[in-house]
Amino acid sequence: MKSETPAEPFKRAVACAVRALAGEPELEVNFSAEPSLLKGLKARLPLPSRNLPPSEIAVVRGQGDAYALRLAYHENKLHELYRPTSADAAAIFDAAEQARVEAIGARAMEGVAANLTAGLEARLSASSLARARERNEAPLAEIVGLIVRERVTGLPPPECARPAVDAWRSWIEERAGKELARLEEAHRDQKAFARLTRAILKDFEMGDDLGEKSDGEGDESDQPEPQSEDGGETADTTGRPEPEDAEQGDSEGEDSDDVAAEMRAEQTAEPSDLEEENARTKPWRPEQPFSRQDEWGYRIHTTQFDEIVAATDLCDAEELTRLRNFLDQQLQAMQGVVARLANKLQRLLLAQQNRSWEFDVEEGLLDTSRLPRIIIDPTYPLSYKREKDMSFRDTVVTLLLDNSGSMRGRPIMVAAMCADILARTLERCGVKVEILGFTTRAWKGGQSREKWIAEGKSPHPGRLNDLRHIIYKPADEPWRRTRRNLGLMMREGLLKENIDGEALMWAHQRLMARLEQRRILMVISDGAPVDDSTLSVNAGTYLERHLRHVIEDIEEKSAIELVAIGIGHDVTRYYRRAVTIVDAEQLGGAMTSQLISLFGEEEFHGRWTGRSRHRPRAA
Repeated sequence: MKSETPAEPFKRAVACAVRALAGEPELEVNFSAEPSLLKGLKARLPLPSRNLPPSEIAVVRGQGDAYALRLAYHENKLHELYRPTSADAAAIFDAAEQARVEAIGARAMEGVAANLTAGLEARLSASSLARARERNEAPLAEIVGLIVRERVTGLPPPECARPAVDAWRSWIEERAGKELARLEEAHRDQKAFARLTRAILKDFEMGDDLGEKSDGEGDESDQPEPQSEDGGETADTTGRPEPEDAEQGDSEGEDSDDVAAEMRAEQTAEPSDLEEENARTKPWRPEQPFSRQDEWGYRIHTTQFDEIVAATDLCDAEELTRLRNFLDQQLQAMQGVVARLANKLQRLLLAQQNRSWEFDVEEGLLDTSRLPRIIIDPTYPLSYKREKDMSFRDTVVTLLLDNSGSMRGRPIMVAAMCADILARTLERCGVKVEILGFTTRAWKGGQSREKWIAEGKSPHPGRLNDLRHIIYKPADEPWRRTRRNLGLMMREGLLKENIDGEALMWAHQRLMARLEQRRILMVISDGAPVDDSTLSVNAGTYLERHLRHVIEDIEEKSAIELVAIGIGHDVTRYYRRAVTIVDAEQLGGAMTSQLISLFGEEEFHGRWTGRSRHRPRAA
């Protein structure tokens, strides 16, 4: 069998990522040497070389993410409604809109921001903009797009384009500084953003190029311009001729009246009729998880001191070995109980993977076991066989463990042992397992709180502690290479406070990047989110309210199956699929039973299609 080039798995991974980010399972992604293109549900991306150089990886991933975000957050009909008529004004309008949709993804996901930046740098480096030093050498549309990106995301223009941007910056900000300052607050509202962009074009003295929609566009009240019944000055502004100009012909006057009437009807229809029409005509797609988190009222004072760290970076190899040996000693006591349940899970999984064949079918593979019949009787027809489809799908499971101080002692030890046994069991069955932990770097706020105090103690700062998210076992690493890492949970001083909502979002984003067909997230916690520093300066339910929003978005809008196990804490009030245990000794049975019930289902109810609880939101 001919081995595939490194570019082939890369192209498959990019295609899956683009479909997931766009929320369009039917999106067709192709790779070609022809110019990149997005048309309907077909995307054409640059064709990478066989040896996959890093520069081409950046271009392909950046272009793919840009197209995905445009599909997810851009409405063509609304765009065409506000788009100017002249080529120059339309180019600026298009550049600003593309910067808007890319900014939504860049602000939500660091990986997407890096892809978009790398792709942008590669594109601009190969363009004439990289050599531009004067205004007449740099197209205004490109510059406006870069400045809009900077205002909404806070990311500076690529180094190669900064001289061109600096040449235009003072001219642009002098004329449109007020509107540019309002772009960030409107970046999730395409309609409001389009109005601001048209106002910027007016500041550039391109108001004559805006087309029919330009009349009354700058009016923030969005009310139609009053019309005079006696044909006075108000009628003149709409292009309606005065009575004494009737000699120019009835047909011309009727055409002007029709244009003015259409404009008035369009303006008055905007708040309801237009949006209802958009909702009816645009194809519905599932809303992305966390796309409305700006409405949750959850703030983070700073992410400067947060960390995502591998277990091996928190402890030297010698101490990890010592801690793992201690864990192995404890594991012997409960090995029998959990092992019996793990074997039951293993039998279930292996049974789902058993292959079977259909015989005596009209097409398929030739059934060689029936060939003697043909030798005996040459008139006997050939017999074929066909492999039956397996119900078992490619699966990945993430175990997210609460590493808070309240788990200290027996609970964290049992959690580590159960994660260890289940990781081994699932790996034998071809199911990949990722083990993650979440806590904080310090008690009472750490460096985040110190920074807040130094800055003057602003009211309601939001989350006020340094997060520590720990990767004990990546999904693609075999258990034998990472088994030692689980001993880190036994280390004194590791377990501090728990901010569950952000940890759940982090684990969810990691799972969304996986290519497996079925993705399961299991959370093990012994209490509600608690961080004394954050709760001392915010409402008492601040962290709990955020956790509820995160869980609701995952359960309602995500393809990931979420299940939770609470140790001495009722998690059923948060999670739709959950179980509460009284004693940590019951954890192994609870984890195994939950996985058995999930894998025992005939159909995966969390697919993007066919979800009865998903309904399009009203416009």
